[in-house]
Amino acid sequence: MAGEIRTRNRILHILQLFDGRGAWSVEEIAGEMDVSVSSAYRDVQELVHADFLTPVVGARYVLGPTFAHFDLLMRQGDPLLKVAEPHMRRLVAATTPSSATVLTRSYQDKVMCVHQEIGDPAARIGRYERGATMPMFRGATSKVILAHQSRRTLERMYLANEEQVRAVSHWQSLKDLCRELDAIREAGVAVSDSEITPGTIGIAAPILLEKRVVAGLSLIVRADQCRLEPFRAAVIDAAQQISRKLAEVDGAWVART
Repeated sequence: MAGEIRTRNRILHILQLFDGRGAWSVEEIAGEMDVSVSSAYRDVQELVHADFLTPVVGARYVLGPTFAHFDLLMRQGDPLLKVAEPHMRRLVAATTPSSATVLTRSYQDKVMCVHQEIGDPAARIGRYERGATMPMFRGATSKVILAHQSRRTLERMYLANEEQVRAVSHWQSLKDLCRELDAIREAGVAVSDSEITPGTIGIAAPILLEKRVVAGLSLIVRADQCRLEPFRAAVIDAAQQISRKLAEVDGAWVART
């Protein structure tokens, strides 16, 4: 694998290594990528010079502060966050303190949390901090985004993850998957029970721009605090308000899927 990595792609591959482990030495990077230690060292030094990596005790390297700066730029420049944040806070206030609202986007074959608003931290309803990922085929948060994908995209994702899908769900075929997702799309909301965090109910609705899903809005609530019908209506209403406000923003963009 590593021997096939083109020189111009090595820098990107080094950064991808940190998705699975927090710290790497040059020797470990060289071994993982099947390149010489001297080549790995040169690449690492380029990343250190740009603050993408930071040297730490033990001759290892960790991700550097440039990523924190880029995250700040993303948050400052993302119209979705600016529009959604006040609606998310109001949704928590209108339901129960034992809840959290979560904003998610598709990320590879997963969904990623990009913002959360928490009611009572002591409720311990799960961790949905910015950057956390969840499987695409489990939970209301993921299903409401899946429900708005094209049939071609669904088929590709299902075939690429068929074994995993069958292991974690009742879907035994692509037809089963599409039938449930069609129902979610028609209803405008998805509901799940303990699929991600035991003892919690997830209620999610799509955020749309130009008739395309750009994000999902979820309410995560303790099962013993959930009043399903009013909470479901509140989530749908909040997602629709965010969608309308987003459409009014000059320069709001739709990410390609």
